[in-house]
Amino acid sequence: MVRVIRARYENGVLKPLEKLDFKEGEELTIVVKDKSFYELARRIQVEAKEDVDKVLEEVRGRGKNIYG
Repeated sequence: MVRVIRARYENGVLKPLEKLDFKEGEELTIVVKDKSFYELARRIQVEAKEDVDKVLEEVRGRGKNIYG
């Protein structure tokens, strides 16, 4: 099973920000990606959409100038 879980690092311990359904003492393998990577990925999606919209507007504007 793969799950993405947000956690906060406090006093040397990762603390999940949501309830987990694991047995007490169960061992897990954790992959850590810092917040900046997550935020960057999220921003890229927003910026990509904004950039595409901007490019489309510019191209449409150029077309009007060329074709009347």
